[in-house]
Amino acid sequence: MWLVTVLVPLLRLYLCGMKVLLYQMFNRSFTLPVLLRQDGRVAIVTGGTRGMGFETARHLASLGMHVVIAGNEREEGAVAVRRINDEVSEGKAEFVYMDLTSLKSVRHFVQAFKQRRLPLHVLVNNAGTMMVPERQTDDGFEFHFELNYLGHFLLTNLLLDTLKRSGRQGSCSRIINMSSATHFAGVMHMDDLNRRICYSSHGAYSQSKLALVLFTYYLQEQLTAGGFPVIVNAVDPGMVDTALYDNLWTLAQTLKRPVAKILFRTPAEGASISIYAAAACEMEGVGGCYLYNSHKMQSSSVSYDSELQAELWKKSCELVGLQEA
Repeated sequence: MWLVTVLVPLLRLYLCGMKVLLYQMFNRSFTLPVLLRQDGRVAIVTGGTRGMGFETARHLASLGMHVVIAGNEREEGAVAVRRINDEVSEGKAEFVYMDLTSLKSVRHFVQAFKQRRLPLHVLVNNAGTMMVPERQTDDGFEFHFELNYLGHFLLTNLLLDTLKRSGRQGSCSRIINMSSATHFAGVMHMDDLNRRICYSSHGAYSQSKLALVLFTYYLQEQLTAGGFPVIVNAVDPGMVDTALYDNLWTLAQTLKRPVAKILFRTPAEGASISIYAAAACEMEGVGGCYLYNSHKMQSSSVSYDSELQAELWKKSCELVGLQEA
């Protein structure tokens, strides 16, 4: 049991990491094209106080967007907003508290946002955690599953009506889900999404990233079928030198440091794919994609399983208390 549920997910995830590093060894991060001004558009970026989220928020604000940074670190949020507003003249950044590990907090955030009657043109589901030791949220969910996926699932669904009203043909609203190559190592344990039978932080993390890709494809099908001017894409930033790796084992941390300086991407480089998906003209009306280095790539074969997509959607609705559409 231990071999299958702990060691195998670990090996699968590190194999994915090695493949990404080999790619990054010989391929540079793509350079963002010149992006048009985004004046009047409103964006929400989760986890935008540091790392790739901060770089995404800063760049979107520099294009003229009103950016709402959603996060659970108030002091960090205040510093991030001050840095961005000191740098940009046309756009605006603000911080609003939201804890993705609390469904109540997500609902409160959405309620407060809607009360302001603002439009919403871009939602960047960026926040995430990795390799957290076994831990449950106050809602009773496995930590990776709720923070990386389930909280974003609820947030997106609660904001869908605003996104639909804000978009129009030729200027669609956009949803960006931050996945990663580790989703290739992911296995959806639909009978044990909270990993209570035998915990593996590697397996839990990979599962949460696979869930985001499955969610992306299923949601895009619904939006397309309804004729709504909203697109949703999953993005893969590559291996980026951020605080995500703080939970690695001590040996892995030691080995990672010299490698990261040479092969890992900077947060700004990693954020470029989210920025591209959020603002590039080339992505207008293009949804249901897995994007890496600005290219549409094939995600894992299991991510295209329509029955699994529908099953995860239905289960997720039950878990967060939404009526299935």
